[in-house]
Amino acid sequence: MAGTTTATAATDEAAVALNAVDVAFRLADGAIFRAVSNATLNVADGEFVSIVGPTGCGKSTLLNIAAGLLPPAAGAVNIFGKRLSDLNRQAGYLFQADALFPWKTALENVAIGLDIVGVPPAEARTRAKDWLGKVGLGAFGDRYPHMLSGGQRKRVGLAQVLIRDPKILLMDEPFGPLDAQTRQIMGNLLLELWSADRKAVLFVTHDLEEAIALSDRVVIMSAGPASRIIGDWHVNLPRPRDISEIKLSAGFHELHRDIWHMLKEEVIKGYAQAEGR
Repeated sequence: MAGTTTATAATDEAAVALNAVDVAFRLADGAIFRAVSNATLNVADGEFVSIVGPTGCGKSTLLNIAAGLLPPAAGAVNIFGKRLSDLNRQAGYLFQADALFPWKTALENVAIGLDIVGVPPAEARTRAKDWLGKVGLGAFGDRYPHMLSGGQRKRVGLAQVLIRDPKILLMDEPFGPLDAQTRQIMGNLLLELWSADRKAVLFVTHDLEEAIALSDRVVIMSAGPASRIIGDWHVNLPRPRDISEIKLSAGFHELHRDIWHMLKEEVIKGYAQAEGR
């Protein structure tokens, strides 16, 4: 359960490999803001890695880099050993905000991921129905998003991403808007689906407990600007896991205490910067 302050070096074998990545933005006054500095991180095929850190430290920015939505100012991004220079078409991206079409039913929203790649409509609907069953919504295919709860919409969104069978799953605080009980249910559902084929997962969250309960590794980012990866902790807790049960274990509490000791200082710095102190 030991942690390290040096992030794992990127390798060609990794599903996602960030090698000395910098991210910079030009501000309205022309100045350059350096958001992320020298980020080196890999996510092995089949590995579940969570990123935690203060608000505004660049966690979501790293996901956008891995998705090919944002080019790095320096460094390189490799996906399964190949340099990423465009959209990462081997990744599925689940955002914090719902990405469902309000005029389509749950079944249609799930099937659309296949429709756009030319799968025949009948086959797409059959596979979408199967995926709704996998996420516990087999009887809700004819419901529109406004007829579903927040947790149900997240289930539809998860099916919408997974139906295309991406090799990499990028998740940006997907359960953030949900209540604590629903988050726990969604976390267990995610672990169940992930265990079936062990995709590489890069998961962003503000919730350290969630990160530990779900992950094989927890990566810590410093407060910005020029945020860095300052910790990389292996989570040596047994799988399969039930989130409510694993949180009661002595190993969980020991690891939470050790990571929070490092993270707390960065969170305080982040709040101070946001308040202009």
